[in-house]
Order: sequence, then structure tokens, then C-alpha cells
Amino acid sequence: MALDELYREVILDHYRNPRNRKPLESSDAHADGHNPLCGDEISLDLHFDGDVVGEVSIIGRGCSISQSSASMMSEAVKGKTRTEIEELTSRFKAMMDIDSEGDAGLDPDRPGAVLGDLEALQGVRKFPVRIKCANLAWTTLDEALSHHPG
Repeated sequence: MALDELYREVILDHYRNPRNRKPLESSDAHADGHNPLCGDEISLDLHFDGDVVGEVSIIGRGCSISQSSASMMSEAVKGKTRTEIEELTSRFKAMMDIDSEGDAGLDPDRPGAVLGDLEALQGVRKFPVRIKCANLAWTTLDEALSHHPG
């Protein structure tokens, strides 16, 4: 199986079977994201257990890229501290940056885990108009965290 085909399968799996698509009884941080160019929408809730994300709810509608990225992001931030999430966000955005080499997010020597399934989205860089789709969940995550003291 070619790498592009594998990545396509990962994206489609997250789109068809989104993770953490359920409302939370209580949340400690919330944000809504919207891409006015294409109409993608995401509603994000986080519940913290101490200083780590215990539960994530991501509900939205839109293209396969935005919804897959949201699903992958929701899995990636579970069990992580704010500092780890900020590092993960930084690495993801570096990978999506068309002006960089794109491998900053894949450096295993940087703190935290490598991007895992999120690496499937690096092909989006070939289509600059779709980068906002992939980044929507991450921008919404930043917004939610900005409203959470911690």
C-alpha cells in the first residue's frame, strides 16, 4: 500500500468514524470554530482531570479534512497537559506551514510524542486552500484553552 493511500485511509476512517463526538456533562473549556470560506464548523469542549485533559467533545460539520483533523486532534490531546498540548499544536502547525520544510512537526527529538495519525494530514499542504480546513480544530483548541485558567 502506498503511503498516500494509507494516509487517505486514515483521513477517511476519522471522517466516517469520528472520535469523541459526544456531548460532555460538564466542560471546563469551550470554543466554537467556523471557517467562513467553506462553512466548516466545530464545537469543542474540554474537561480537565487536574492538569490534564480527561475528556474531549468535538461536534461539527464540514469537509473530510476539517472533521478528520478534529477527530485526530481530539484523540491526540486526551491525557495531555496544557504544555504538552501547546507543543503538539506548535508541531502540527509547523507541519502544515507551506513556507517551511514541513518536517518540524515530525521531529522525534522534540518534547512529547510524534504526531502519529496527524501526519496523514501533511498531504493537505499540496492544496493551500485546504490548510484552513485542517487547522480549524487546532485554532478552536487554542481558543478554548485561552478561556481556561490553568
